[in-house]
Amino acid sequence: MQNQKTDIEEIMDQIVSFTQEREWDQFHNGKDLALALSIEASELNEAFLWKKPEEVDIEKVKEELADIMNYGFLIAHKYNLDIKNIILDKLKKNIEKYPIEKAKGVAKKYNEL
Repeated sequence: MQNQKTDIEEIMDQIVSFTQEREWDQFHNGKDLALALSIEASELNEAFLWKKPEEVDIEKVKEELADIMNYGFLIAHKYNLDIKNIILDKLKKNIEKYPIEKAKGVAKKYNEL
């Protein structure tokens, strides 16, 4: 049986190849990757600034979200983190922090429920 890559593995491989081919790994320390992710998140926020939700340029949102996710994948790669596992682990923690009976339909932080 053929060993097929998951979507996450395929994405990770392509992002890593892109940066390695350009010899950008030398610039990709954890701090700078985190800063780049934060800057891209600010650019995503800018896409929404002073607009009604229906006025947002969805193409701009897609581009900035892709940049954010690319940096997230690079951070995970840098620290040998399994993206699927870290997301599912965090979801488990959030399930505990936000039980349905307390959080359903409520926009409060877990310590205010």
